[in-house]
Amino acid sequence: MMTNMRKILGKSIFKATGWEYKVDPSILEKKQVIIGFEHTSNLDTILSLALFEILELKIHTLIKKELFKGPLKPILERLGGIPVDRKANKDIVTQMVELFNQNDSFNLVIAPEATRAKDGEERKPIRTGFWHIAKAANVPIILMYANARTKQGGILGKIYPTDLQQDLEKIKALYAEYDIDVKIN
Repeated sequence: MMTNMRKILGKSIFKATGWEYKVDPSILEKKQVIIGFEHTSNLDTILSLALFEILELKIHTLIKKELFKGPLKPILERLGGIPVDRKANKDIVTQMVELFNQNDSFNLVIAPEATRAKDGEERKPIRTGFWHIAKAANVPIILMYANARTKQGGILGKIYPTDLQQDLEKIKALYAEYDIDVKIN
């Protein structure tokens, strides 16, 4: 019953904001790294969470450890937050591979850095940590999208990481089909 309520809430968020979503559920797997473009506002986060509820996906995401304090800590943990110390010399890839190996089902959501530019700044090429995690964990990369111009979002495909540069080119081409520019090196 709670699942149905959460699905209804997710669908209501899309309806209230005037957005549409498109998903082929057969694209999804039990373990995957999910990335998303185009990150233009905080509404993208709300829509992503709504879509995950509709799809009944329990997600996890990397969040800077400084936010895991006080009353925010249990909320972030409930939302699947994984605290990350950006200043520590810990190997995030290895830590994430361990989490993939310890779980029968694991969805790691990453908004690659450089998906959003500050006002007037040119976007930098995306960072590739998501690719390294997926490759090391031997899981696919699921490609989500949010196009603010068309008010459409969803999941457009998946790739299995093999060669970094070729995969980045493929990701760029797939997003281009949805009028989303992904800047790569």
